[in-house]
Amino acid sequence: MPKGEQGGREIILEEYKVVYQGGRGEIVEKKSRFIANVFPVASEEEAQACIEETKKKYWDARHNCHAFVLGGKGEVTRCSDDGEPSGTAGRPMLEVLLAAGIRNVLVVVTRYFGGTLLGTGGLIRAYTQAAQAGLEASRIITRIPGRQIRVVTDYNGVGKLQYIAGKLGLPVLDTQYTDIVTMAFLSPLDRCDSLVKEITEATAGQAQITLSDELYYGMLEGKPVLEEQEAGS
Repeated sequence: MPKGEQGGREIILEEYKVVYQGGRGEIVEKKSRFIANVFPVASEEEAQACIEETKKKYWDARHNCHAFVLGGKGEVTRCSDDGEPSGTAGRPMLEVLLAAGIRNVLVVVTRYFGGTLLGTGGLIRAYTQAAQAGLEASRIITRIPGRQIRVVTDYNGVGKLQYIAGKLGLPVLDTQYTDIVTMAFLSPLDRCDSLVKEITEATAGQAQITLSDELYYGMLEGKPVLEEQEAGS
């Protein structure tokens, strides 16, 4: 299991899904409206702030139920039925998040009562479907632990680097052409050692290879998204 350092402490680098951009989904069940809002959150305090903000926005609703999952391994989970019968709202929503494998995520489902009781089974189905609708309206990416690899070579090595990147599906960040060629691309952490060896062999040891510190990246619409850009903006 890859390991790294962050803020003076050891961290475990693993691949997992996060919300790049939250979304809003809605379903109607027997005239009751269920509005799901999804947020990327990094802490319980941030989650609570989003919950309170949502309650203020939908101040006239009967219920504002929520569920969230924090940490790369889902170490922290919380949920609330907010007045619905126990186990009919928060827990089903939490199960949706866990089943999707998404971390650092909050979903708040607001219910406007339509006048007809749904029963336990009906509530569970409605809150489950609403949470799913919220996720479907959101943009989700997979955070991949890796490194940025920068390679300096002569023009004879360009084709070989492009072939290696294409064969392995590595996203190319930048290519600069001067009297030499500098190519920067991203590699999953567990491939870095073998990749450096392959580049060295392909260029007969002539390429200069520099590896960045460990980072996370993701792919969105075919383009790489680096760690600092994954704040849900």
